Amino acid sequence: MAIDKKPLREIIGKMVVTKEGKRLGMTKDITFETRTGELIHLVLKEPTKFAQTLQLEKTKDKEILIPYNSIIAIGDFVVVSEEDLI
Repeated sequence: MAIDKKPLREIIGKMVVTKEGKRLGMTKDITFETRTGELIHLVLKEPTKFAQTLQLEKTKDKEILIPYNSIIAIGDFVVVSEEDLI
């Protein structure tokens, strides 16, 4: 599923939720492959307790990473597939 192009400033600060409506936290930043420009992760700030219970990859600073390929939609929220997180 292709996601419409969005400027970074429109994604930063948005709440990240699962398609079931469970909140994960706010988007702090995005990681990408510098050589190809491929987006890899969303970095969460203020992760919820639910997000902390998931076995997600973390940065060296213990920030939770959401795989970019789990994103379903970006609008008022960044919606991700919980199945793709686990």
